[in-house]
Order: sequence, then C-alpha cells, then structure tokens
Amino acid sequence: MKRIGKVVALIGLLLLGFTVKSADRPMHEIHSMLMFNFIKYVEWPETSKSGNFVIGVYGDDEVLNTLKTFYTNRSVKGQNVQIVKITDVNSINSAHVVYLADDMNSQFDEVKAKFSGKPTLIITDGNNLGKKGSCINFKEIGGKLKFEINQASIQQNNLKVSNQLASMGIMI
Repeated sequence: MKRIGKVVALIGLLLLGFTVKSADRPMHEIHSMLMFNFIKYVEWPETSKSGNFVIGVYGDDEVLNTLKTFYTNRSVKGQNVQIVKITDVNSINSAHVVYLADDMNSQFDEVKAKFSGKPTLIITDGNNLGKKGSCINFKEIGGKLKFEINQASIQQNNLKVSNQLASMGIMI
C-alpha cells in the first residue's frame, strides 16, 4: 500500500507536466510542491535523522511563505519540519534542504562552498547551476518546467536519490 502511494506521487509529478506558461498554480507553489516531493525520494545519512528537518529558503519569500503555509506542523521522515528564511549564508550552519531562488543566483558559489560535503540537498532555480554543482536545478525547456539532477553533487553531500526520482530528472 505504501508503494502505491509513492507511485501515485510520482505519477502526480509527471502529470503536472510542469507547463510554465499555462500553469494553473503560481510558480512558487509549483517549486514548493516539487521540493517537498523531492524530499520523499532522497535519503539522508543516519546522522541527519534527529532534531528538526530544516528547509532553508534563500531568496523568494513567496516560496518561503508557501512552504510555511503548507508544511509547518508536518513531519518528514519522522522529523518535524522547520522552514527558515536565509538572509545570509553565514546565518545558517546546517539544513537538510537549501533552496536558492533565481534572484539569489549570484550567491550560489558561497552556498555551495558552505554546504559542500554536508548532508544538504541544494535546490536551485538558475541557468547552468546544475552543471555548477547544485544537487537539483529547475530548468525551463520548451515551455515546460524540468529539473536537472547532479548525481556527483548529491553523492558528495552524502545523499542518495531514488531511481524513481532520477528517472524523471535530467541527469547531469
């Protein structure tokens, strides 16, 4: 039964089609939903499985507020979700997920350096950031929202991505 739920969630991701121009939902809601679904298909090391499950948002306040609205007081992987606003890379020392909005792309190298080798899933929304070392990067192709998965960055951060998620992304 649990497996059926995962299959339904995967199909939901695929059926969204992620058509950018005709989306019924605002992009910040789509990014928020996808991020939360990505989390279901990523495995963190045992050392990260205590305390709160921290999702840091650097940039887009709409994504931050959507995540807070939808996911505060929920649990992920047995941990309570904590959504935090990142105003400066030095203001946060650890997070399970860091989302770097497109208006903060200039901060990518600093974010990557800070969380490289740590069990942090770095999700970005910027041109070529997947190739630069983001774990998952949103990308528009032919009017559709897609996502790149950088397997080397994911492995470097001691994370594992399920085959289901890998099969839906653009592997780089």
